[in-house]
Amino acid sequence: MSEGASTRMDDLSQDDAGTIEETAEDSILSRQTCLNLVPVVGQRFASQDAAYEFYCGFAKQCGFSIRRHRTRGKDGVGRGVTRRDFTCHRGGYPQMKPAEDGKSQRNRKSSRCGCQAYMRIVKRVEFDVPEWRVTGFSNVHNHELLKSSEVSQLHAYCSMSPDDKSRICMYAKAGMSVRQMMRLMELEKGVKLGCLTFTEVDVRNLLQSFRNVNKDNDAIDLIAMCKKMKDENPDFKYDFKIDGHNRLEHIAWSYGSSIQLYEKFGDAVVFDTTYRLDAYDMLLGIWLGVDNQGMICCFGCVLLRDENVQSFFWALKTFWWFMKGKTPQTILTDHNMWLKEAIAVVMPQTRHAFCIWYIVEKFSEWFSALIGSRYNEWKADFDQLYNLQSAEEFEERWMEMVDRYGLHTNKHVISLYALRSFWALAYMRAYFFAGMTSICHSDSINAFIQRFLGVVSQLDRFVEHAADIVNYSDRTGAKQKLQQKLQRVCLKTGSPIESHAASVLTPYAFGKLQEELVLAPQYASLPVDEFCFQVRHHTQADGGCKVIWVPSQEHISCSCCEFEFTGILCRHVLRVLSNNNCFRIPNQYLPTRWCDVSSSSTNTFQNAKDKSEKIQLLESMASTLVAESSETEERLHVAYEQIAVVLSRVKDLPSTTRKAIEGSSNCPPDFCPPDICPPNIMTLPEVEVDDGVVRFPIGNSHDSVSSGKPKERRPKEVESNRKRTRQCAGPCCLSVQ
Repeated sequence: MSEGASTRMDDLSQDDAGTIEETAEDSILSRQTCLNLVPVVGQRFASQDAAYEFYCGFAKQCGFSIRRHRTRGKDGVGRGVTRRDFTCHRGGYPQMKPAEDGKSQRNRKSSRCGCQAYMRIVKRVEFDVPEWRVTGFSNVHNHELLKSSEVSQLHAYCSMSPDDKSRICMYAKAGMSVRQMMRLMELEKGVKLGCLTFTEVDVRNLLQSFRNVNKDNDAIDLIAMCKKMKDENPDFKYDFKIDGHNRLEHIAWSYGSSIQLYEKFGDAVVFDTTYRLDAYDMLLGIWLGVDNQGMICCFGCVLLRDENVQSFFWALKTFWWFMKGKTPQTILTDHNMWLKEAIAVVMPQTRHAFCIWYIVEKFSEWFSALIGSRYNEWKADFDQLYNLQSAEEFEERWMEMVDRYGLHTNKHVISLYALRSFWALAYMRAYFFAGMTSICHSDSINAFIQRFLGVVSQLDRFVEHAADIVNYSDRTGAKQKLQQKLQRVCLKTGSPIESHAASVLTPYAFGKLQEELVLAPQYASLPVDEFCFQVRHHTQADGGCKVIWVPSQEHISCSCCEFEFTGILCRHVLRVLSNNNCFRIPNQYLPTRWCDVSSSSTNTFQNAKDKSEKIQLLESMASTLVAESSETEERLHVAYEQIAVVLSRVKDLPSTTRKAIEGSSNCPPDFCPPDICPPNIMTLPEVEVDDGVVRFPIGNSHDSVSSGKPKERRPKEVESNRKRTRQCAGPCCLSVQ
């Protein structure tokens, strides 16, 4: 029996109350010994997966493997999973299966022997950033631990690299047996017989997954599906690229409804590229935004074979063409240098910024071990730095922070400072981001993307499934908008400005403005000169924000730049307007993108594309009519009389109408910029299959087939450091041969 420097857990089924308590001394991330990193109580991890990988590495060095045991909570319900236990693979006892009448039950031998070794992690949220902390650990085993040569044969440590999978795929096409594959790879790698990191069973399982997902047909069917959707809906747009080996390299698409949404709300865009479809070895990119009701909307999708500047350049050019040359004012992306370079070329006028939540989630890995017990204090200081309003103050406070924690030579701190204009709010407040830099919107975006990943089964159906998700999101958004309209607006201040804003802004935007109005009375407005005011909180003796108000020109601005950043007037401006007897918000400070424009129901109905959309609008109007009419008896009588007249007119009309259907041909796109828009990108060439080889006809000027040299794939980084992935059953590559 092996014993480690650890804490004993007598009963794994006990609740958190039965585990050991954390102390300030135990809050160090890790303690390094001469052999390995031993888990300690108080150790922090950015995610469950990071904790699992750490404990898995520790277990492999000790001579055992681990498994996920017990959890508290459930993903997608309430607060989600809040606790997880990892145990030795020999923990617990086997359960005997009861034999059915007349049948003998075979109970296989089990290696479980009730081992008590475990590590427990609990989810904590500090400064709106979740992290996982070790609250219990035991390394006491009641069985022998394996030698290093034996532990690699455990199923948990049987790993297969993408290169190994590609070779096995090639060997299978050559007709080799599994045993021949294993022997050949042993010779290639120069390892002893039976010392590969995977077994014959793993190879057979991989080959079975190849059979479950037909890569060749998926690539053809995916393009054919896009062509079918284009034929059914001319507003649907797509483009794809084939490499020199007839393999699908990139494909992008956007729906008609998405393009319409982009025309209205494409001023601020999030381009999320943090997910990968492992089953097809392709990077998933999704363009997202927020509408005037604060709801996430999808503008387009792209699948990329490689992650490099050329791939992102192609994706951005294609999206630019989809949207008829309209570029967003601002774009938020992952902390990706290749994407940064591509955006600078394709969208030079767009203000590019990094999503702060993708940076903050790496802090536990970067700094917790380095700073130790002062980690929480450092996070609080960084949060204050991030929210500063002045660039000069940021520069001063940053240097103070670096000196205080001794981080002058840390590579992550140096990199963050060099890229400060891409993430610090002090450098971004002059640009409109529609509030998408908040943690709240990051959670909504992640939830929206998870819907896409949840339907990945076959690549050829992905575009269709994605369309269903977009349509479902649109329908859900319409219902929520209707519910918001039916709810009475609750005025909290009695201010005329509040009443005016409630009649113009959408419920979402009005709610944001109302929050500022409620806080405005807490601020003092001190005149500096005729048009300048100093506004600061009543508890402050000096400082504050500088507000300029010129009544004759209806011009007002604040040094906090909240209006420029979110499109919502700040509490400082509202305080000055109120003190100077201004009872209405000037029109230029009520942005159209936050206004409720649904009142023009006639135009909306005429612009509806199909019958189902018109029916939905009619149902919405009917529900609103019922809600408004029920206010008084007089309204009820008027509504009843008018509905009776309308119903009579409708009944007099024929029940069916016939519409002549004229032959139509593909129209040229409305906008086709030179040197960027490929010729007639919407026309798909016929696909021919000859002896298993896919051929695209060449010579037709309307064909949209790009070819080039195959790109070498950059080695995939560790999952916790680079990409969040979604595992899907299927092969690692998608090829058309």
